[in-house]
Amino acid sequence: MNKADLVNELTAKLNVPQYKSRQFLAAFEEVLKETLGKEAIRLQGFGCFEPWEQTERAGRNPRTGAPCVIPPRVSVKFKPGKYLLDALNDRKK
Repeated sequence: MNKADLVNELTAKLNVPQYKSRQFLAAFEEVLKETLGKEAIRLQGFGCFEPWEQTERAGRNPRTGAPCVIPPRVSVKFKPGKYLLDALNDRKK
């Protein structure tokens, strides 16, 4: 599913115009960006988005094969919640 598909699903589920779904999704993304810079976001039953610092490490340029240093950066980990995992695993049975 891509962003356009998600907007269409939100439009159908919420029974609102597409531009409202796009506004909602843009606002949600903005809140995630602002908050993850400072702290984790925990959505009870759904999961937890946690920022984590990646350290500087050695890498290799895939095109040339030359060694290089990958600088440190902040990334995000997602840990699914119990209800999300239950829903996903029940579907497979």
